[in-house]
Amino acid sequence: MFTSVDDVSARLAETGYLASPAVATTVFLAARLGKPLLVEGPAGVGKTELAKAVAQVAGARLVRLQCYEGVDESRALYEWNHAKQLLRISAGRGESWDEARTDIFTEEFLLPRPLLTAIRGDEPTVLLVDETDKADVEMEGLLLEVLSDFQVTVPELGTVTATRRPFVVLTSNAGRELSEALRRRCLFLHIGFPEEELERRIVRLKVPGLGAALAESVVRVVGALRAMDLRKAPSVAETVDWARTLLALGAGTLDETVVRDTLGVILKHQDDIQKAAAKLDLDAL
Repeated sequence: MFTSVDDVSARLAETGYLASPAVATTVFLAARLGKPLLVEGPAGVGKTELAKAVAQVAGARLVRLQCYEGVDESRALYEWNHAKQLLRISAGRGESWDEARTDIFTEEFLLPRPLLTAIRGDEPTVLLVDETDKADVEMEGLLLEVLSDFQVTVPELGTVTATRRPFVVLTSNAGRELSEALRRRCLFLHIGFPEEELERRIVRLKVPGLGAALAESVVRVVGALRAMDLRKAPSVAETVDWARTLLALGAGTLDETVVRDTLGVILKHQDDIQKAAAKLDLDAL
């Protein structure tokens, strides 16, 4: 998939994803070693976008399993098309159960979900298991089977083994601690808030109409906000949103009025907005 760490950086940059050396190195190793990649960090720092960018540069299909509380095997792996099965049974009135059963538990009635879809694919595939920490602990058992041998068992059809292993990315916002068994099967990458220089490059890339001086001011102010004890520090995605907001407003510089009127773009809680309005000193930045 990649020839070197520099190749990762260059090709991801072509998609608009500016990777730090740590990110590029870990992606290269995950691809070269065939290991799943567990990406952890706060929301909005580019974990999901990394999987999308890898799929784009590799010309691979992106298969996404969005995790949430209560997601189960039928939503992650497969389920049977019960309505179609009932129609088949109704159409075959007079058949014995043994005769009907051999027909209704076949590929025609199978509804593959993301994990099975990724394993059965014979084309380049990136499997994204997004927000893994939101799934129940029981879901990890299924993920362990998939990530250990890249195979799953459908009792009625047998064991399905991947002929071409997908590139697997699991993301986590660290809402709960993932099991050591799951972590052991993955390469680990933590993506935090970027350094100022990298974030300026990201802002200039994503908002090309923004001037260099205003982009620098935006990044400095966001950095100051992150240093405060806020309920939710602004993410990189919110930095970009703020830059786009300022461009839309035609703001040439950051002054107290502009900042006060647009704080709701980067801060999502009223107490955070009040704290920032009281403590933020633009003259000191």
